[in-house]
Amino acid sequence: MSELNYITPVGLKALKKELEHLLKVDRPKVVATVAWAASNGDRSENADYIYGKRRLREIDKRMGFLTKRIELAQLVDPALQNPEKIFFGAWVVIDDEESGQKTIQIVGEDEINTEAGQISWKSPLAKALIGKKVGDEVQVYKPKGPVWIEILSFHYESQK
Repeated sequence: MSELNYITPVGLKALKKELEHLLKVDRPKVVATVAWAASNGDRSENADYIYGKRRLREIDKRMGFLTKRIELAQLVDPALQNPEKIFFGAWVVIDDEESGQKTIQIVGEDEINTEAGQISWKSPLAKALIGKKVGDEVQVYKPKGPVWIEILSFHYESQK
């Protein structure tokens, strides 16, 4: 049984775009370099050949990973969520007693971008927020110890 891979439409589009770029741009360039390097003769000391083959393996591995993640993806449109409570895809404004007010979005594991405030639905903070509403306070356990967080507001955005 495979693990759930919830993802927003934007996240799924990004995975597909990366896969397509690897397939149509990066891989053909590396294949051409390896073919050229192989035609030069001795491959044992041919850096272009050796590093090209290594890069080709890396690309193929990443393409396999992306293909599996896309196959397992369970698309969740944030705009279709219950507007009364916080669920996957919500943009949440919180007041953290430790670091103050900030905005985060609960997204899939393949979409995490902490600089943009996007956190995994599996993170302790997201787990504490899911199912809550404005005005609720939740306790999140951080390495330094427990921290209380107040939910100031939240909303969902259509991603079509």
